Formats: sequence, structure tokens, C-alpha cells
Amino acid sequence: MSPSRRNFSVLRIPCTKPGCNRWFKNKSGYTQHTNAVHPVLSAAPLHAPELPQPNRSPSPIFNGDFDGAGEEDLSGIPRSAQSPAPAEFFGAGDRLYRNYHPSLTGRPCDPEGNFLPPGALPLPLSEKSTDDWTPYRDRLEFELADYIFTKNQTPAAQIDHLLDLWAASLLRAGADSSQVLFTDHRDVYRTIDNTPLGDVKWRSFSVKYTGDIPDEGPTPWMTESYDVWFRDPHQVVQNMLANPDYAQEVDLRPYREFATETNERQWQDFMSGDWAWNQADQIAKDPATHGSTFVPVILGSDKTTVSVATGQNDYYPLYASIGNVRNNVRRAHRGALAVVGFLAMPKTTKQHAKTAIFRRFHRQLFHSSLSFILQNLKPGMTKPEVVRFGDGHYRRVIYGLGPYIADYEEQVLLACIVRSWCAKCTSNSRALDDDNILRKRLHTDTLIEEFDHGTLWDEYGIIAQLVPFTNDYPRADIHELIAPDLLHQIIKGAFKDHLVAWVEKYLVATHGQAQADIILDDIDRRIAAAPAFSGLRRFPQGRNFKQWTGDDSKALMKVYLPALEGYVPTDIIRTFRALLEFCYLVRRNIITETTLEEIDDAVARFHQYREIFKDSDVVSTFSLPRQHSIKHYNTLIRLFGAPNGLCSSITESKHIKAVKEPWRRSSRYKALGQMLVTNQRLDKLTASHQDFYARGMLNGTCLTSVLATLNARASREHDDTGQHEPPVSSPPGEDENEDIDIIDDPTSVLAHVELAKTPQGTKRAQSIPELSIELRIPDLADLVRCFLFEQSNPEDARDPTEVPLLEFPHYRGRISVFNSASSTFHAPSDLSGIGGMKREHIRACPLWRNECACNDCVFVITDSNARGMLGMDVARVMAFFSLRQHGRPIPCAVVRWFNRVGNAPDPDTGMWMVKPAFSAHNTPHFAIIHIDTIFRAAHLLPVFGTVPLSPSIKFHHVLDIFKLFYVNKFADHHAFEIAS
Repeated sequence: MSPSRRNFSVLRIPCTKPGCNRWFKNKSGYTQHTNAVHPVLSAAPLHAPELPQPNRSPSPIFNGDFDGAGEEDLSGIPRSAQSPAPAEFFGAGDRLYRNYHPSLTGRPCDPEGNFLPPGALPLPLSEKSTDDWTPYRDRLEFELADYIFTKNQTPAAQIDHLLDLWAASLLRAGADSSQVLFTDHRDVYRTIDNTPLGDVKWRSFSVKYTGDIPDEGPTPWMTESYDVWFRDPHQVVQNMLANPDYAQEVDLRPYREFATETNERQWQDFMSGDWAWNQADQIAKDPATHGSTFVPVILGSDKTTVSVATGQNDYYPLYASIGNVRNNVRRAHRGALAVVGFLAMPKTTKQHAKTAIFRRFHRQLFHSSLSFILQNLKPGMTKPEVVRFGDGHYRRVIYGLGPYIADYEEQVLLACIVRSWCAKCTSNSRALDDDNILRKRLHTDTLIEEFDHGTLWDEYGIIAQLVPFTNDYPRADIHELIAPDLLHQIIKGAFKDHLVAWVEKYLVATHGQAQADIILDDIDRRIAAAPAFSGLRRFPQGRNFKQWTGDDSKALMKVYLPALEGYVPTDIIRTFRALLEFCYLVRRNIITETTLEEIDDAVARFHQYREIFKDSDVVSTFSLPRQHSIKHYNTLIRLFGAPNGLCSSITESKHIKAVKEPWRRSSRYKALGQMLVTNQRLDKLTASHQDFYARGMLNGTCLTSVLATLNARASREHDDTGQHEPPVSSPPGEDENEDIDIIDDPTSVLAHVELAKTPQGTKRAQSIPELSIELRIPDLADLVRCFLFEQSNPEDARDPTEVPLLEFPHYRGRISVFNSASSTFHAPSDLSGIGGMKREHIRACPLWRNECACNDCVFVITDSNARGMLGMDVARVMAFFSLRQHGRPIPCAVVRWFNRVGNAPDPDTGMWMVKPAFSAHNTPHFAIIHIDTIFRAAHLLPVFGTVPLSPSIKFHHVLDIFKLFYVNKFADHHAFEIAS
């Protein structure tokens, strides 16, 4: 039970010990309480014995001076024992408070590292004037180069052709040749290359095998040289810190965040986790680091294939980010995620590919390459250096190796373990879900000292000959640094590769292959019959296709559960529900202690109900590393914050811009060199854009700025520069084909609905009687009168059915009908902009995409004091229109209501159920509502029962045919929040 609300009118100091909710007016009271109730004791580490640290480095190839000195295991030392963390209120209404780390405080300093007094203003970000477009002559030249190279990715020959046409048009208009922006594509490329900003050069080194040669002579791979291309991550990180684009989205200090009313802790961005705080504790042992900013360097790598048809062109990009930027910035890329290397991928013949010596070289090459690439960061991991930040201030920074984003195969390589073992804990591969201790570097090195290689392989899953790259760097433990991977572990792994495949095996084992095929065909028809929904990928042929992507798996998760009902036992339905709820809970943007309890409950239910697959002989073991990983999410959330900031989907989506598109722009011959140049030019253009934007040089459009310049030249005495953007109207019907928009502007509005920009005019009804005929709702005029009465008499407490019809006003004016409305709402866990905002389109049109009518469902707020579904009803929008009352427009919607079935979700699927509502005369229950009462779109899925679905039933028939529906809380993460 939550404690009663305290009086927080005076800032208090909270006790930060887990489970203790005491507050104190001053530091003295806090100290007395700590000494009495939470004494600091010398404790042994939880996960590993206190033993001397062996010196193991992964860098013999480079003969680097990486000795890993200074590494200590601090797992048994209480955090921040030296002083309590100050508490500060945070956010609107003082609803949250934060304890910031007391030592690494991110204080501003001057360029020499001398701390500035509080309130000191930063230096200007740039001393350049607002008309300095160097290396471009003006805005037009920059925007043309940016459009050609970044937005349109125009090939060289087409650039030349475009510039020829432009030059011809200018000459014909009487301009001289000096006004031509660029002469050819070489001139465009040369100008971009002359940009000093964002210029981090690509370099390379070569690696060869230097081990023992077999008596029969070297195999081909032993004599080859392997090139690794990289650019200095030290400079890349400095550029990220100096980026003004997200200067207000950077956390300078580790912190712990709590709800003021309940003292409940919550985790969101990376710096809110315990790992950053613990690292700061270790760093703060050196007084010279106090006042600095801790900058964790987040890494990620993943092989990607750009083309199979032309010979399996594989690349191995290495990405870097910083932990200080907030999760929404990293997910949106926004310059906070950069490719810093392309690792070597040694290849050999099938005869030698599986030999132990080649596999060992291949793995150690990976670690040695990483160690070499990161070496320029190492001095800054123990001694502060001065770096300029995007807000204009200089600060001392201390670097550290942060989490590593990787799929399971990459985690095996990183942790130097045997495949099928867990990289996070020491559980035996034959019983992964048994409770066991977490892996630690100290523990691993001690085992290697004590046991032979065979025992380590068989009993601990350790490959003793390999040394992780983290051993070369202070405070780095690869087992701790491996990040959670929702995409490959849960979505592609536990859901698609495990449960979906197991269902098919279950059906075959239960019904035989022939009947199972019939059932699977019907399941596919059910999936294909899911009604359309903004942002929802449809499966016209069901889930029976060969090439699965991560987006395919995510989309199938949203509609799969109801399609199974009637064909599998309840325990299988509940297994899917538990896994889906786990996935959606860990994808939340903010995770509280209550959420962690819900996550643990979902894991327990998943483990309980999945036993049906073993009981029915579908599987023989659940010792599956990707499925096992869900046990570690509670710990990983506490360490690193919300997992949606570290998912491998972030790096996989970066593949498109950093690898695949540059490869397509290359000549395909020795493509990597051309890809590196393309990436460097893209970075230069991005840096230029950030610089010009920060100086206020990109306001308005290019056209308005040119017109303003011309007007200023023609009429210096006038102050009107003409910087007004002309109104932009959407072409008729354009809104009908848009499903979802990403909004980059930050906003505090939680939800807002507005009609489409373009009314349908004579294409649709223009009066209430005409709309009544179009919608086949005879009493529509009475519904409008009732609606207008409620709008004019909001304080009238009478039920509308009790009001005499004569009191209702008549409406005989014209109306404007719209085919859609847009709902803008805060949905940071979904595909959204940097401010967490998402816009979706709600459709109510008689002909959608020239195929069928489309009338979406919506959540309508009916009780603002109740939470979730208890405060909302579901309705289907039959039409959007606006009318005028007392001279002002009123945006409305004609809706058909659904009634909730029961006062709680269905116990098996966890989804609310609704059915179409009917009036007293058994006619559909229609109403007119103001669109301000619409919260957002709702997705309904039919309750299919046990009757096979006719192939003639399509997705646009479903809402008209079925009589019982699930409110699909898995449609997206925002729906999960409000419909759970």
C-alpha cells in the first residue's frame, strides 16, 4: 500500500538505501540515521571471491601497452559511502526528485580546466557571422549540396545532368556563368570535402597471423593480411559532446530518480541506472576527478549483408554512442550514433573454416582490433580532459567503456564463451534457468588460473585461450557490459524462433500433418483478416513466408494471439500472453519498481505455462540462451535504465544509412573505400547543418530567405524582410494515404485530435439530411440536436433521454465532411520523434485506397477520473464533420458505440472484450461526439472462436461481421499502456 502524501514544501534529503523511505531536513540528521540504521560494513563481493587480479591482455598482435592496471572489483563496497547524494526536485509540479552523484557533478570550466563560478555564461558556440556559409557561398548552395548528396542520393551522372539544365536555365534568363552554383559533381564533392566540421579521417591497419605454422606448411589464411578501417573514436565522441542539436538532451551527472509522493524509484535514460553511478563511485576515489563529467562510450557491432545475389557482400560495422544522451536521441540517431570502424572478417576454405586454430585467430582478431581502435580513449579514462559541450560550456570529462550492443552470436564472441552458454551468468548450458551467480572478470580470470582448458570449456563454458578487449581498459568487465537485446533475444528469438515454431510442432503432434496444415491455413487467414490500423503491417498471406525481418516479427506479435484461440490449449495462449506482456513492459520508456515487479510476474507466468510444450513432447529442454536471457532483464534495467535505449534495433537501423545505402551508391568494385568517403561526406553535411542551425541561419525555407535578401537589397529603409512562409495546403485526399507521422518538435501535450486540413466539399454530404442518407442513420438529425444541447448546456445534469425533444436546438446549416482526423499524442516507446511525439491518422472514408470503406475505431474519454479502459469507451467512427454554432466551428464525429464485456480483461489473453452496442429498439447505438473527447485510435481484433474463417472474408469485412472483439492492447506500446 502506498504511503500517504508527505508535505514537501521544504526540500528534504531522502535516504537512498533500498526499502528505506525516511526523509531528513538536513545533512546531520541523514548522517546520524545512516550510521545507526545503515552502518558501512566491509563486505565481501557478492559474485566472486576476493583474489589477486591476473594480467590478461587481448593485444599481443599490436604489442600495445595495455596492461589493464588499476582494475578493482568494487561489488562489495557500498555506493557513495563518502557522502549522501543531494536531492533536487525535477520536472513539472515537483512530482519527481533526483539524487545526483555528489562527486562527478559536470561543473563548467574554462578551456584550461579551471572551474567557473555558478551561473557563469558559456562562450558563444561560434564566432562566425550569421552570413558565413563556408565552404559554401550561400544557403542555396548548401541546401542544394545537402539535397543532392543526402536526401536524394543523386548519382554523379545525374548530378551533372541536373547542373547542366540549371545552368542552361540561368543563362537563358540572362544570368552570367558566375551565378551557376556548381560546375559538375566533382565540384559538389570537392566543396563538401572542404568542410572542416565533422572531419574525422578514416585510417586503417593490417593484421596477419603470427602464431605457429603447421609442419605441412601454412594454410592460405595464415599468409594473408587483413585490413581494419576505423576513425578515432576519441574525436567522434568529442564531436557528439559538442553537438548543439541535442544539447538540452544530455545528462551530465549520474542520478537516481524517485516519485515524490511514493518514493518509488524509476529508471529511464542511461544515466539513471546503477552502473553509471557505480562507475562514478570508482572514478571519484581520485579527488582530481571531482567536478568532472563521466562519459560512458557505448559500442555496438553486427555483421550485415548488402547483397546476396552478387556474391554475399558482408560488412562488419562498429558503432559508437555516448551514455549521456537520452534514449530518445540515440533511437532517433540525430548524430548520437556513429560508425567508427569496419572490422575484418577472415575467410578461408570449408576445409579450414572449422579448425580450432582458425576459429581462435578469427575471434582474437576481433578483440585485438577493438582494443587497438579504442586506444586513444584510454588516457581520458583515468585523467580528466577538457571538452567543449553543445551548450557552449567546457567541462572536464572522464571516459569509460559502456555497454556493448550485440545479438547472441556477438555476445558469445565478446564474452569469450562457448556457444549455448549464457554470457551473463555461470548457469550450465544444460540447465540455463537454474539460479546461479553472475559472471565477473575476476571470477573468470581466477577460474582460468585454477583449471585446465578442457574443464573450463565443459564445466564453465569458458574459452581460456581468448582474452576480451575490455581487459585492456580500466573499470571494464565484458560480462557486466553486455546490453539487453530485445530484438534478437525476445522478438526474433523467444517469440518467432521458439513459440511460433513450437505451435506448429504442437499442431502436427496433436492432429497430424494433414490436419495441422488445414489449421495453420486458417490461422493465416485470421492473421490476414486483422483490421487495418495506423502503423500496423498487414499480412495478406498470413505468417507463412520465408524471409523474416525484425519488423515482420514485431508486427506478427501484435495480431498473433487471437488467431490461435480455439486451436491450442489455454496454457499456450497464456504462454504467449506472458511473453508479449514481458516484451511490452520492458519496452516502456520509464520503468518503475512496480513495473519491475510486473516484469518478474510475467517471467514467472511464462516459465509456468510454457511447460505445456515439454509435457506435449514438442521440446525436450528450455535451456535456450535467448529465451533464458529474460531472467536478467530486471538486473539489466537497474544497471542501464530502460532497455529501449540499448536495443540492437538501433544499430541495425543504422546499417541502412551507414552501410547499405553507401554500398548501393558505390561502383561495387572495392566498395568499402567508396563507402567510407560517402560516410565522411554525410558526417560533414550533418555537422554543417548543425552549425548553421545553431547560428540561426536555417530559419524558414531557402525560398523565403532568398526573397528576404532580395527585398532587403531593393528596399533598405523597410524593416519588413518578408520572412513569412506561404500557407501550405494538402492536395485533396492526401491525408487518406498517410498512416503515421514522426514529430521531432518537443511538446508537453499528451493528446490532441484535429480534423484533416482538406474538407471533401461536394464529394461528400454538405448538410445533415444528406449525411443521414449517406450513413443510413435515419435519426441523425435528432442526434445532432442532442449533441448541440449538450454543448450549449454543459452544466445540465439531466440524462439526454429525459430532456424533452422540444428543448433541443435545430440545425439547418451547412456542414463540412472530412475523410480523416489526426491524433497527436505522447508515445515515447513507439516509433516517435525526439520529443516522444507521434501522430496517427484516424480514417472515416467511404473509399480507402480505391478498395473499400475504412472506418477506424477510437478510444473516447468518458470518465477523466478513471484510469485506462475504465475511463474510456470504444467507438467506431462513421464520419468526421464540422458545423457552426454561434459563429464558431465545432469539429464532431458520428460514432457507433461498443460496450465493454465485464469489468476486467479476459483472463487468458489479458485483453478487454467489447461488443457492438444497441439501443432500446435493437438498433445500432449511434451518437455525435466532439473530437476533443477522442483520445486516439483503437484496434479491435475478432474473437474467432472455433469456426474456421471463410476465405471470402477480408480485413475490411471484419468489423461489420463479428459480434465480439478484443481491444488489442498489443497494437503498439501506447495502446498497451491504456488498454492493459
